[in-house]
Amino acid sequence: MTLAEAQAGQEYIIREIDTEDEELNAFLFSLGCYAGEPITVVSRLKGGCVVSIKDGRYNIDNQLAAAILI
Repeated sequence: MTLAEAQAGQEYIIREIDTEDEELNAFLFSLGCYAGEPITVVSRLKGGCVVSIKDGRYNIDNQLAAAILI
């Protein structure tokens, strides 16, 4: 299942980041978004979702959310 299909208000564990872009992988890692970390979908938006990772909240678009496997 991907983050794009996740229910709002529920915590998930990131299994894998499925992207070919090394710069994007490094950016996500700097946010704390990597395999084994818990992630919570705070709310769903038309173009993506708001997620909580560690102590931060971030807006993730649908394309990126589809690359995060939970």
